[in-house]
Amino acid sequence: MTILKLKPIFQKRIWGGRKLETDFNYSIPKGPIGECWGISAHHHGESVVEEGEFKGEVLSALWRNHRSKLFGDYKMEEFPLLIKILDANDDLSVQVHPNDEQASELEGEPYGKTECWYVIDAEPDSEIILGHKAQTKEEMVKLTSDERWDDLLQKQPVKRGDFIFVKSGTVHAIGKGIVILETQQSSDTTYRVYDYYRTDSEGNKRELHLEKALQVTTVPDSQTIHASQTVTAAGGETTFLIEVPEFSVVHHKISGTGYRLAGRGTFQLISIIEGTGKIESESEVMEVKKGDHLIMTRELKELIASGEMEWITSFI
Repeated sequence: MTILKLKPIFQKRIWGGRKLETDFNYSIPKGPIGECWGISAHHHGESVVEEGEFKGEVLSALWRNHRSKLFGDYKMEEFPLLIKILDANDDLSVQVHPNDEQASELEGEPYGKTECWYVIDAEPDSEIILGHKAQTKEEMVKLTSDERWDDLLQKQPVKRGDFIFVKSGTVHAIGKGIVILETQQSSDTTYRVYDYYRTDSEGNKRELHLEKALQVTTVPDSQTIHASQTVTAAGGETTFLIEVPEFSVVHHKISGTGYRLAGRGTFQLISIIEGTGKIESESEVMEVKKGDHLIMTRELKELIASGEMEWITSFI
């Protein structure tokens, strides 16, 4: 019975900054680093177990070779989730992602990309783009070709602690000055609609994917509202953020001792987004801090936490 602690992977992005270093104390490469892949079995960046019985193993190998023991009796061949921290030092491109069926048809990939964001930090007056105003595909093509972005795109302000659900087919972008914890399906397929005429280090504009973007975008736009529910418990409080077929996501605020995270008989992913503390299982004690990413394996009946911390957990 074990807790898996994973080593994060860092991705350079044109819009990235240095907050993953300054705010999370990660040792990151030079340059604009936009993403920490905290828990990933995707071939574009795989998590490695840092310690314990499975030290040095990549997550995809554990899923392939120890799925029933560590995770659950799942039929899918690929690990289903990907957990990131994003540092938007500049606006991200306006983009959209396919659903599972479209990802299989267009890219030969097992998963589309439904995602959600928990806002860890946001500068004053920060905004995201979420959805569009077009009522038909023809109107969307017209507004896009005329580059009438203010007429097309829906903007909304965000602040620390906000939670945003982004279903596949939803046009979206994270704005400058925002740091998020992203829970998503294990996909790296993105169709860019608009990129602010930016160029890369060699002076080339980044590729847009308008044909595929229009093909997968939901028109007219459809937003799903999910009401959160907070429950006070010994040693903290639990906020249930969302439960959809792709994942369930929960926020935990630990303050003191005796906070319990019950096992589910399947795996749970844990990301520490604030503070420090200690986690105890039946067989081990682990010191944890902001920026740590863990997997609670299916064998564990419960974890007991103490300290002053915030977590995001997810499961399917």
